[in-house]
Amino acid sequence: MKDKYLQKIGNLIAENRQKQGLTQTQLAEAIGTSQSAINRIENGGQNISIEMIARISEVLNNNIVTVNHSGKMNFKVTGGKKLSGEIQVKTSKNAAVGLLCASLLNKGKTTLRKVARIEEVNRIIEVLNSIGVKTRWLDGSDLEIVPPARLKLEDMDIAAAKRTRTVIMFLGPLLHQYDDFKLPFAGGCNLGKRTVEPHLSGLRHFGMNVTAETDYYHAKTDVNSGDRTILLTERGDTVTENIIMAAALSPNTTIIRNASPNYMVQDVCFFLKKLGVKIEGIGTTTLKITGRKRISKNLDYYPSEDPIEAMSFIAAAAVTDSEITVRRAPIEFLEIELATLAEMGLKFELSKEYFANNGQTRLVDIKLQRSKLQAAKDKLHALPFPGINMDNLPFLGLIATVAEGRTLVHDWSYENRAIYFTELSKLNAQIELVDPHRVYITGPTRWKPADVVAPPALRPSVVILLAMLAAPGVSILRDVYSINRGYEELAARLNSLGAEIEVIIE
Repeated sequence: MKDKYLQKIGNLIAENRQKQGLTQTQLAEAIGTSQSAINRIENGGQNISIEMIARISEVLNNNIVTVNHSGKMNFKVTGGKKLSGEIQVKTSKNAAVGLLCASLLNKGKTTLRKVARIEEVNRIIEVLNSIGVKTRWLDGSDLEIVPPARLKLEDMDIAAAKRTRTVIMFLGPLLHQYDDFKLPFAGGCNLGKRTVEPHLSGLRHFGMNVTAETDYYHAKTDVNSGDRTILLTERGDTVTENIIMAAALSPNTTIIRNASPNYMVQDVCFFLKKLGVKIEGIGTTTLKITGRKRISKNLDYYPSEDPIEAMSFIAAAAVTDSEITVRRAPIEFLEIELATLAEMGLKFELSKEYFANNGQTRLVDIKLQRSKLQAAKDKLHALPFPGINMDNLPFLGLIATVAEGRTLVHDWSYENRAIYFTELSKLNAQIELVDPHRVYITGPTRWKPADVVAPPALRPSVVILLAMLAAPGVSILRDVYSINRGYEELAARLNSLGAEIEVIIE
């Protein structure tokens, strides 16, 4: 029966490849495999993973296999194992989605190198494809982006757009190019209400007015000329990126005050500088930008590594009391977190600094050692960069579960996220919910396995998965789509360190 299905899949791939006018060699190069492997797949002679099917589907621009909507991916975790070895941090999810939006500013060909192949990126690619942008994967993780002369905004894939909050960052790039268009309401993680008003108030300085209709934003633009100074009422990452991208196509000078200097914002700035946009103050809260009336340049760019993913692996080592080495960690965006953990007793060694492929971001290798941890003397809370990153706070809370004593975690930035810490109580963690923003965590935890449905939010879901690694016995984490939004092959990569995570499709 299995051979029969493999043959059917192989036939479908061969038919679609031929329709696209591709040889087996060309298809193999596009997905980063060999011609002989494609030959075996098309003849039904090779097992094929869901990931491989997805890659082939993207290249052939056709879904080879559609999983029923009810089909869910679960993780079966056999915990209580020590981790060892080394793992390399992949490029940033948040940088990738910002750069995908920024590519709309460029009429030339943009090639983003070593892009994380995650669901959030897939959703944006689906939206871009639906409005006429041509994309294709090169060598597995390099993404080529070629825009049309004019975008077909009326053909936008609404379903894909509603599954990501990133679509709100189309406003800045489109502001100077289209005077009347619509965007679906932004989606993404379920972390409570997050207002888009800071985006809209910033973009009004360029002459854009946005009204909220029943289920979409209606943008109308009458572009203002002249220099401008914009004070952001919220130092948000996506807000800052949106205003930067609007300024990039303005030949006048824009000064942005109270800008976020966070990692994904810096990546967008480095990218735009390579496109000829003048930007001063990168890494600070004041940016001075002189844009270009038109941008058309063939450009290769490497996004920098993901500090949140690096923090995930640091937490994995701490919660399982293991020794691992995390390579290519962007230290500028982890220094406060590591200093906080050092005060809690975490032992680690840092390599000498070296540069990321973008030539700007400072990287180190972090060698984590087994440590006896104590609760933080002060509460754990996030702040805008250079404070503890909002997305890293859940991992610090997880580490607090294995520290001796009582820790207060204050997650003030989201309405509901702190509540997800209570899911750890199913694995025997001692969690006291004070209010929707604050929890007390008492450790060390005597972990036990559990069956848990993954929260509809990325970082809380990963926190539960990492806790399951520490719990002796078999745990199940159900419906892990939220994890796949932000991490590429996380289960397989943790398994390379000695974890035992089995992927199960319902």
